[in-house]
Amino acid sequence: MGRKILRFTARLIGISFILLITLLFVFDRIVQFRMDDNELQSYFTQRHTQVHIGYYNSFNRTIRYAWSGTDTSATLFFIHGAPSSLSYYRDYMTDSSLLQKATMFSVDRPGYGYSGLAEPIPYIKQQVQMIKPVIDSLHKLHHPVIIVAASYGTAIACRLAMDDPELVDGLVLIAPALAPGEEKTLWFSPYIENTFSRWFVPRMLQSANTEKMHHKQELQEMLPYWKNIKVPVIYLQGANDGLVYTTNAAFAKKELVNASSLEIEMIPNRGHLLAFSERPLIKSKIIKMIGLAKVYEQSNRR
Repeated sequence: MGRKILRFTARLIGISFILLITLLFVFDRIVQFRMDDNELQSYFTQRHTQVHIGYYNSFNRTIRYAWSGTDTSATLFFIHGAPSSLSYYRDYMTDSSLLQKATMFSVDRPGYGYSGLAEPIPYIKQQVQMIKPVIDSLHKLHHPVIIVAASYGTAIACRLAMDDPELVDGLVLIAPALAPGEEKTLWFSPYIENTFSRWFVPRMLQSANTEKMHHKQELQEMLPYWKNIKVPVIYLQGANDGLVYTTNAAFAKKELVNASSLEIEMIPNRGHLLAFSERPLIKSKIIKMIGLAKVYEQSNRR
């Protein structure tokens, strides 16, 4: 009798383990927050918009980017958060009112999308160096250049403006994670970095977790350089954001003292995912920033 129970228990454990591995495999394949080239092309075609997709090499990594639009009077450059990919901004890049005002670019940040999924680069300065070729090498983008970024992408946008002010004419920051330590960290996040534990975590979450574990230190290293940002800035955050604390707004106000203009708007009854829940508002702010950036570019790039 005892042997039968042991055999049954062992079999049950084995079956449960196989089911767990299968579920994790399926979850990893389904939940990736990315579109492959064919899916992206199809999405844009259905919305009567042409999309161009390209790849280049940086730091021994293949980086994917995409662009839409033919207007050359301004450039919008979108940087996604974590976890995500360039397809996060697909509805903006197919929006007719934005297409009339700017050419739009988006990039899969290292560790996401088709830029090395689950091979994260947690260092903000290096990420800037890896995505910068889209702006200053692959294409001669037309000024003004406005960076639109969300969540963890906002720190990369700001670092880009700090390190190379001549490239950027305006910043639109959505749910910004800018202040060191002012964001939610889950208790189990440190354990995911363990080699064995990572095997059980979907790849897009592996990259996000690695960034989170390094984010405070990375933001601390940026502290001396906030004075370098002189472009106009629009800051948007949900008043009920539970992932990135609203104290980031006070930090932005304190540090962005040299910005030519700073608009901070806290949106009532909204959380972290503003890019979806407040698309009309964000679109109007982007259009407003195009105007502000043109004035800045004309007065400062002579």
